[in-house]
Amino acid sequence: MNKSILITGANGGLGKESARQLALIDGTEKIYLACRNLSKAEEAKQSLEKSTGRTIFEIVIMDVSDPASVRSAVAKLSQPIDALIMNAGGMGGKSPMDVTSNGVTSLFAANVLGHVVLLDELIKEKKLTKVALYAGSEGARGVEDMGMNQPDLKTSSVDEFVTVIDGAFFGEATDPMEAYGYIKYLAALWMSSEARKNPDLRLITVSPGFTSGTAVMNDLPLGKKLMFKYIMMPIVAPLKGLVHKLEKGAKRFVDGITDDSFKSGVFYASKAKLLTGPVIDQSTIFSNLNNSSYQDNANAAIHRFIQ
Repeated sequence: MNKSILITGANGGLGKESARQLALIDGTEKIYLACRNLSKAEEAKQSLEKSTGRTIFEIVIMDVSDPASVRSAVAKLSQPIDALIMNAGGMGGKSPMDVTSNGVTSLFAANVLGHVVLLDELIKEKKLTKVALYAGSEGARGVEDMGMNQPDLKTSSVDEFVTVIDGAFFGEATDPMEAYGYIKYLAALWMSSEARKNPDLRLITVSPGFTSGTAVMNDLPLGKKLMFKYIMMPIVAPLKGLVHKLEKGAKRFVDGITDDSFKSGVFYASKAKLLTGPVIDQSTIFSNLNNSSYQDNANAAIHRFIQ
């Protein structure tokens, strides 16, 4: 049982819905809503209190694209948490491949960098007691129907992973959807590496699947955004069974942190060629995910950018 849970990106979408579902579980005593915008966080808190009838929500101001903001938030936690859901992310805004002051692309900063710092700090300060879940994506193993090829690296060395993180791997004409898949791949490898280093914790990656009601597609280039909004999401995806509702996507996260059958170090997502339905170990689809050397190389590459 997880009495206290911290959720990043909790002011809307999957984060907020996960908070709602968790609040309805007996034994949940505190849910920290980690958000970067105070006004949006307060609106989410009020909405959640109304929908659940519970006053167990506490706001934590945190911008996961800014390591300093993450460290400050962890330092302010007065008590350890039992569970962590690292949900915040997206397509990196209007300029996803621009390099930040930390030397990583905006896309990587939004999805991975601060979450790595968050997990590091929680473990170092002994403020995480049971389980951490990172929000993965089927893009990490490739999704043909979404135009996302399986990540293809020549060596999977630390140096090659560094080029994915700083954007050099992709060149100038980059499809952010392709880069997103590679970044989620690195994140899944990182979580598996950390799981082996921290056997006293359960560290997993879980994809919410292709979920309606999220804002992740808003940052896509205009052409792709219109295609997803007016063609893929309402017409093509439902016909092919490739999309499910927000409640089901969030339920994957809730199950991940509450069900011990989700084994540490494993990346769980939909079956091959699907984006919904039951989740399975993704290394059965893409064996590279189970390569311990690749996992440790990805982890080392990420930590080159963390001071």
